[in-house]
Amino acid sequence: MGYIPQEALANLKKYQYKGVDKSLLSRHVLNPFWTWLVTLWPTWVAPNTITLSGLCMVLINFATLIYFDPEYLSEDGSSNGPPHWVYFTWAAGLFIYQSFDAIDGKQARRTGMAGPLGEMFDHGCDALNTTLEVILCGRALNLTRSWWTVASQIATLANFYLTTWEEYHTGQLYLGVFSGPVEGIIMIVCIYIVSGIFGPQFWDTGVLTFFHLEEVEQVTKYVPNIGLNETFMFLAGIGLGFNIITSYINVYQAKAASGQGRFQPLLHLIPFPLTAAIEIFWLRSPSFSRSFIINSPLFIPFLCAWGLQFAHQVGRMILAHVTKQPFPYWDAMWVWSIVGALDANMPLLLNRPPLIQHSPKNVTIFIFVTLIVSFLSYARFCTLVINDITNYLGIACFTVRKKDVSGNWRKASSVDNLMDMNKKQ
Repeated sequence: MGYIPQEALANLKKYQYKGVDKSLLSRHVLNPFWTWLVTLWPTWVAPNTITLSGLCMVLINFATLIYFDPEYLSEDGSSNGPPHWVYFTWAAGLFIYQSFDAIDGKQARRTGMAGPLGEMFDHGCDALNTTLEVILCGRALNLTRSWWTVASQIATLANFYLTTWEEYHTGQLYLGVFSGPVEGIIMIVCIYIVSGIFGPQFWDTGVLTFFHLEEVEQVTKYVPNIGLNETFMFLAGIGLGFNIITSYINVYQAKAASGQGRFQPLLHLIPFPLTAAIEIFWLRSPSFSRSFIINSPLFIPFLCAWGLQFAHQVGRMILAHVTKQPFPYWDAMWVWSIVGALDANMPLLLNRPPLIQHSPKNVTIFIFVTLIVSFLSYARFCTLVINDITNYLGIACFTVRKKDVSGNWRKASSVDNLMDMNKKQ
């Protein structure tokens, strides 16, 4: 075996998915649609194949952004972004991703392929999609190269981290009345549609102007006329605070019910703000108002590298959950980011030029090397974990096959039927 310790592999067979979904939109509107949609897929299609197909829709969306707007510039009188029709394709692609992400579990139960591998694969794709949607939504909201996009990245990743942290400690995936995978995605789909109709500059409209309140003195006295995009970010921050509270309440109740420590799980939240602080410190070079990376085309590869490192971090958390291992506080990829952040800020820390990132060319090389290293690290993690789980459980990843008692690959249904017959005997 390669990545998972031998003593932890046996816990894979004990894993059972548990979930709570309190979303009214999911239960009464989307779930009936998903239940119908999964019946269109033949049972020889593996659930992970459906999940990966959904992620490919998002990757196509991202590719159109890179094609039409590689500079990632806000639209104004001097620059043009992607054609408006592109935003409609982003809305369609994201909705397809959400739908495929929702039915992969249903397909797994239809085909007898449900298990920890699907949990790992699903979360891995969701983690990648998180950063990609931050970049795409930043373009749709006309925020692009700004600290607002950084704030969006932090808030979105924080929500995902909270959900993963909560699942690790409670043993179940909890989706509240308003959750990212359901209402959050539908909200972003609506943003893409609005941008497709009116253009991203629509979101620069002042919130008071939009509601025709800019002349009402009682309102303007207390409420600034900030853009709709900035208002959206402010509301997202409030939502993050609400999610932090509700997630901890769920963890607190779970720990209280099991007689375990109720405050120790809070220590497991520390890694995320630490990593976010490292990335912010790197981005602030040479100063917060003149960030070289944010104000250059390097912003997108930087965010992608950050997203890949985050996916690796939460991937290890989910792996610890399904194999019942200790919580992973440390991630080796932090070393790379720490080196980048310290080197970029040597003028601030030691009053001397950076050793590595001392020129625009060197910064460009270092950011792209960071992206490549982050990708290879995450790809290695995924490959090793998939190999370990498929070999130990005798299940295929992208086909509906299982190993029989002789170690030969067969259709999953035939192996399950044989096992049922043996149990009856």
